[in-house]
Amino acid sequence: MTERPSGSEEPVGGFTLSEPRPAEQAHRGSFLRELPILLVVALALAIVLKTFVVQAFFIPSGSMEPTLDPGDRVLVQKVVYGPDRGDVVVFADPKGRPGPDRGIVGGFVHWLSSALGIERPEHEDFIKRVIGLPGETIELRDGKLFVDGIQIPEPYLEGAVDTRDYGPERVPSDALFVLGDNRLNSNDSRFGLGFVPVDKVVGRAFVIVWPPSRVGWIH
Repeated sequence: MTERPSGSEEPVGGFTLSEPRPAEQAHRGSFLRELPILLVVALALAIVLKTFVVQAFFIPSGSMEPTLDPGDRVLVQKVVYGPDRGDVVVFADPKGRPGPDRGIVGGFVHWLSSALGIERPEHEDFIKRVIGLPGETIELRDGKLFVDGIQIPEPYLEGAVDTRDYGPERVPSDALFVLGDNRLNSNDSRFGLGFVPVDKVVGRAFVIVWPPSRVGWIH
């Protein structure tokens, strides 16, 4: 019997084990050709989802504690949404203050990263709880909320009570009155933001998706 030289490989089907077969080479080449198309489709899908369906947001401050903590990532529902009392909503700056000029490339990168909830938006979006609807009269008295003269329970509030009074004030017909759950540390409709035009509302935050220890529905 003739011995094969040391280190040689037995041919299988006319090809050595170390050589890729033509079918494997063709499959690999086909995948590489399709990869750019897959990336474009994925990007297009992300754009559609962000624009019309759902979007991720980064929580930048403690104004919504204990419901939302700084650094939380939440998903916001954007399809067929009409604000209701008690909803936690994301909205654009009512004052219309522009964000920084990042240029075309920088703006796109920021848009994509903020859409994924990775990067904190700058002077762009806020998140608060809807307290007053269009046409309602809002009053805060001795730490209690009154809407059209009727006291409204607020089970989502915890900790020290904010006893600063507000109103009564009537909400404009095209706006909302919003407050942070952390009443003692919130820039909201009482201070700074004012009433929020309904057309500035992006959508309702409905679930925390990050960090894993805080994943859950938003109430």
